[in-house]
Amino acid sequence: MLTHTQIWAAVDRLAEKSGLSASGLAKRAGLDPTTFNKSKRITPDGRPRWPSTESVAKILSATNTTIDHFVGLITDSARNPARAVPLIGFAQAGTGGFFDDAGFPAGTGWDEIAFPAVEDEHAYALEIAGDSMLPAYRDGDVILVSPGAPIRRGDRVVVKTLEGEVMAKELKRRTSKTIELRSLNREHDDRQVNIADVVWMARILWASQ
Repeated sequence: MLTHTQIWAAVDRLAEKSGLSASGLAKRAGLDPTTFNKSKRITPDGRPRWPSTESVAKILSATNTTIDHFVGLITDSARNPARAVPLIGFAQAGTGGFFDDAGFPAGTGWDEIAFPAVEDEHAYALEIAGDSMLPAYRDGDVILVSPGAPIRRGDRVVVKTLEGEVMAKELKRRTSKTIELRSLNREHDDRQVNIADVVWMARILWASQ
């Protein structure tokens, strides 16, 4: 017997396998971007709301997915449930209210995206906007960030400064007073930031391509 949770987990898995958020999957299928939002999965009076047959057919067509494969995603979700992690746009990450002082996701306004086997309970996802990080990341790519993962030289990281700037770079060098960051886009200069001006730095674990 199919359950409400299994069906929605399969939709989330299809989005993740396509390198999209749930809203990105809806947009690709020509649906309203909020069609698959968590808030739409339960009615105002608390009853489960199921995705329509039409919406499922559209996302299968948009991702060139067969019905057999989608059924497989439902089966996988029963055996190995995906974990939902918070998702916001990269530009929003620079505004207040989304992170605590340690760089962990906090507050409201987050969407969610499903990722299997995410060990860091504080992991979150950022959706890239614009072309400033080409060729590493394109507009619409999603990166999975872990504030709890150890960071070594050469790792790709997300850094937030006291001025509210959020940037994705490669850690080039770290001293007791500064961090040196290599730009992913060679048209942009490398950066050196004082440690005192860094609110938090977190390692990028995965990126949709």
